[in-house]
Amino acid sequence: MMYFKTNLPGPERAIRIAMGIMVAGLAYLYGPSLLMTWIGVAMGIVFAVTGFVGFCPMCAMVGRRYIGTDT
Repeated sequence: MMYFKTNLPGPERAIRIAMGIMVAGLAYLYGPSLLMTWIGVAMGIVFAVTGFVGFCPMCAMVGRRYIGTDT
């Protein structure tokens, strides 16, 4: 099993979760077409999941590392 070290600080994780839920909800309610609705919902879910997990693959690809007391 793969292990990913947390690279997001606590406040950013909370913001990502809140923004992901908001993006998914707004896309579901106000999507202009069915395809755009599902794309928006998927983007929101991915955003929220990175907040729950604490690991962002894009941040890891560019070399961003979280340095702090949080694991």
